[in-house]
Amino acid sequence: MKLTRLSLCFPIAALTVGISTFGAHAQTALYNPVEMPASREITDTLTENDIPTGFGGFARDYTVYLEDGDQVAIDVISEEFDTLVTLMDANGNTVGENDDGPDGTTNSLLFARITETGTYTVRVRAYAGQGTGEFYLKVARLREI
Repeated sequence: MKLTRLSLCFPIAALTVGISTFGAHAQTALYNPVEMPASREITDTLTENDIPTGFGGFARDYTVYLEDGDQVAIDVISEEFDTLVTLMDANGNTVGENDDGPDGTTNSLLFARITETGTYTVRVRAYAGQGTGEFYLKVARLREI
């Protein structure tokens, strides 16, 4: 039996077509941070359905528009878990982070000075990935208008 170049190409082409007919399955849960309401206050719940942190816990993200020169106080209060709050710029760089505020509790209070106008992300998670539950988040602008 004499094999030609065409007879070798056909099985390879059929295999390639067969493999390519299997559809790719996209991840159904997309990253979608919550936009902070105009009041810049929200009561929400951290659950095991939120963003895995890689530290064994979960995080919930919120977007907020801040301007150059703003001084902000970000307060996270929970009776159900030890809070940790992080403020990130539009590129994902950490601007500031706080575990326990000055009141001696496990609630978080972060102060930050904004040096670039844009949309920032406030991430709420449990310290050391331990815990979930209800929390209150407030982003207050301290600059005089």
